[in-house]
Amino acid sequence: MATVDNTTLETELEELRDSRTFTAKAWDTFKRMPLGAFGALVVILMILAAILAPWVSPYDPELNNFEAMLSPPSWEYLLGTDQFGRDLFTRIIYGAQTALFVGFSCAFIGATAGLVLGVMSAYFGGTFDLIFQRIMDVFLAFPLIILALAVVATFGTKGIFFGTPYENVIIAITIPFIPRCARVVRSNALSIREIPYVDAARALGFNHARIILRHMVPNVMAPYLIMLTAFVGQAILLEASLSYLGLGVQEPTPAWGLMLQGGAEEYAESAPWVPIYPGLAITVAVFGFNLFGDAVRDILDPKLRQQ
Repeated sequence: MATVDNTTLETELEELRDSRTFTAKAWDTFKRMPLGAFGALVVILMILAAILAPWVSPYDPELNNFEAMLSPPSWEYLLGTDQFGRDLFTRIIYGAQTALFVGFSCAFIGATAGLVLGVMSAYFGGTFDLIFQRIMDVFLAFPLIILALAVVATFGTKGIFFGTPYENVIIAITIPFIPRCARVVRSNALSIREIPYVDAARALGFNHARIILRHMVPNVMAPYLIMLTAFVGQAILLEASLSYLGLGVQEPTPAWGLMLQGGAEEYAESAPWVPIYPGLAITVAVFGFNLFGDAVRDILDPKLRQQ
């Protein structure tokens, strides 16, 4: 009888260990990966800055004060002002809204489209897979920035559907992401297609859409999430690059790349704070998302967890 009680107690203790809260498990994970914790902190701070921008920024991001043009950092203007007298601290905070909106939109749309297309390519195989992969090869032959430049140069900077300032930028950045995610997801979905439960679903008469969405897509979520987090940082950098070249969002929208376009060269010596602080914002944001994406990969990839 005592043996049964001890066994029951050990089972309960084991269940208690396994039922730790998500917060405790996340804390243990971040203690093992301090760089991932730093990346997560950067992501959280960016999100908070974007959400709280109207309350934490001291000025209107589009307000011109021609009496304070190119003012150096001071208590009145924490990071100085630009050539139009606009407060840089305010515009950098509001620029986080632009960066996150474009970054998350491009990453989510591109990764999700790549997820669906990659799973479909692996599931149907044959001629469909062959043709689809050759199309993906064409897109993959172009570097990200070159393909994005080609798209935005074709459609222009004004939205082709709704006329919004972000529309064509999102389209231009999203298109190069689709084949990259599709190729990674397809390689994982090929092995899942051969698992017996997929054959069982076919034998039960389930249609293709149900098998793909219910039985295959959930099993490739790990690479999808990894690609999603990696794409956000790349999208922020691409948006800043396009804006710097004059093919992204347009004035007076606060955007980090647009701020560099107006002051990176002309004021690099006379007013160095104009290009330095937007450049630092881009660097820290991209670096933080890359570190966070690496941490997500380490957590979700079973091969890396075993090391």
